[in-house]
Amino acid sequence: MLLAAIWGASFLFMRISTIEFGAFATAGVRVAIASAFLLPILLYRGLGPQLRRHWKRVFFVGLLNSGIPFACFSFALLSITTGLSALLNATVPMFGALVAWLWLRDKPGGSRMLGLLIGFVGVAMLAWDTASFKPDASGVAPGWAVLACLMACVCYSLAASYTKRYLSDLPPLVTATGSQLGATLGLALPTAWFWPAQTPGPSAWLALLAVGVVCTGLAYVLYFRLMVHAGPARALSVTYVVPVFAVLYGLLFLGEAVTPWMLLCAVIIIFGTALSTGLLRLGRRTGR
Repeated sequence: MLLAAIWGASFLFMRISTIEFGAFATAGVRVAIASAFLLPILLYRGLGPQLRRHWKRVFFVGLLNSGIPFACFSFALLSITTGLSALLNATVPMFGALVAWLWLRDKPGGSRMLGLLIGFVGVAMLAWDTASFKPDASGVAPGWAVLACLMACVCYSLAASYTKRYLSDLPPLVTATGSQLGATLGLALPTAWFWPAQTPGPSAWLALLAVGVVCTGLAYVLYFRLMVHAGPARALSVTYVVPVFAVLYGLLFLGEAVTPWMLLCAVIIIFGTALSTGLLRLGRRTGR
């Protein structure tokens, strides 16, 4: 619940910062701040040698789990609401189940297959309502924003299976710190190239500081700790609760509207995702 509340706030902070920084600079500064926050802690705890031994794989996870997704969501938030982007983010466990099936040979049963189908129908319904590829006032077409969110979800899912297979024995702090360093290096050139011509204001900088330290640095330590101790499926289930907080923050602080269609699609997506990950099962009785 704590991790969901923190990650729900990340959509709010990204929305505030990306308006002035742009997508790549928002993502790049976010991971740079997180790296600067985590690296001294890692070195103080004497975990530097472990990071040096496994830096290639940890840095690669950083690109998949932070660099590409953060840039995608920052781009999407230029034209769609925080609530909609968070609802799309809730498909991560569903994509995770699909990736685990194709890559780790974790073949889903009947209920999980049905859940994948239901979940993708919910995504199609939600995307259909906003899938215009004509640029709006922000200059970004909502359809591309939806596709960017789904691309981020696929990257999260690939990173979860990769972490389970290759990095499950590493301390969470090593994975969290190394992944942010890898994402920082991966986004360095795009951040410099797309740096805003006009200096962003204090509110945008404060939003990036919050999303870098709290929503990235602290949150990823919690996330990789869950990944190690509870497994990727349970760790990814945090995305069920993230949209609740993101929609609430959007209502309270940005005045965003929540339509009945969005709520209907959200129910379908979350139900399908719960089935696809095995959280719910049809046709079986469960004990106490």
